[in-house]
Amino acid sequence: MADRVIHLMEVCGTHTMEIAKAGIKTLLPPEIKLLSGPGCPVCVTPPEVIDAAIRLSEEPGVILTTYGDMMRVPGSVKGDNLALRRSRGADVRMVYSAMDGLEIAKANPDREVVFLGVGFETSAPGTAAAIQEAYAQGINNFSVFSMLKMLEPSVRALAADPEFNVQGLLCPGHVAVILGETGLEFLPRDLGLPGVIAGFEPAEIMKAIAMLLKQIRAGEARLENAYRSVVRPEGNPLARALMEEVLVPRTDIWRGLGVIPESGYGIAEKYARHDAEKKFDIRIGKATVKTACRCGDVIRGKLDPKDCPMFGRACVPEDPEGPCMVSAEGACAAAYKYSV
Repeated sequence: MADRVIHLMEVCGTHTMEIAKAGIKTLLPPEIKLLSGPGCPVCVTPPEVIDAAIRLSEEPGVILTTYGDMMRVPGSVKGDNLALRRSRGADVRMVYSAMDGLEIAKANPDREVVFLGVGFETSAPGTAAAIQEAYAQGINNFSVFSMLKMLEPSVRALAADPEFNVQGLLCPGHVAVILGETGLEFLPRDLGLPGVIAGFEPAEIMKAIAMLLKQIRAGEARLENAYRSVVRPEGNPLARALMEEVLVPRTDIWRGLGVIPESGYGIAEKYARHDAEKKFDIRIGKATVKTACRCGDVIRGKLDPKDCPMFGRACVPEDPEGPCMVSAEGACAAAYKYSV
């Protein structure tokens, strides 16, 4: 391997932050490069969807609930975000889970409470559980604006790019807890890529990197599980059953990746009363953003954050231009915070 550069990609925002925090990139030889993929759910939410959330926050009587990271993600207009709208009087509240949003709905029966459902398969079961609970209890003033995404379609879209230059993937341990090993077997089977399910401690990440390099050296492509203490081959059948009951696959829009068929989670017709898109007739328009921000290229692993012309200059955590600098799991935020 000494005569070529090996590119490994993590598709998990937590891995991105831990790799930066532990200085793992500085421990590797120059011929081994770590790239960040579309593993940050806030980062892959496109501006037109943020615009729709901002418009929703202005609906009379609506309480909008969301994770903290989403508060400062810009829409198509620079500086316009949910935090700004809250400062102008919109009732936007930070919560830690969809269930928190449901509790707010119970406490405010005369208000419509909407939760912004952001995340991958890790948070999808919790969001589905809140919808199911609201349905069972008849809490009809609670709904979810689903922005949930699927991991597999995004990786397939990346791999279909002729410029994709990655030899192995560090697979997210928490997504694998839900999907199991079987949910990631598409990597070697369909894409010919080695994959290793990794934990989140620095030593666990380094172990996974070593396992990937061993496969690459041997010319092999297999899925290995370096997180067996948590991840089972079958994953979490109960969580998957809950998702299948409440959520349905749908075509979705991704920042940096565009429209990907069957890549997002909508809400099943049975639970339509808890679907904010239907309740408020939310329409996702087309957003034109004039910016030099290269967040989309960072998400695709085509650009190191420090190579973006705005990084650390016109784009800093206090005044971010794009979501990769906003989110606690964003590659730009990690690079800025830990100077990697």
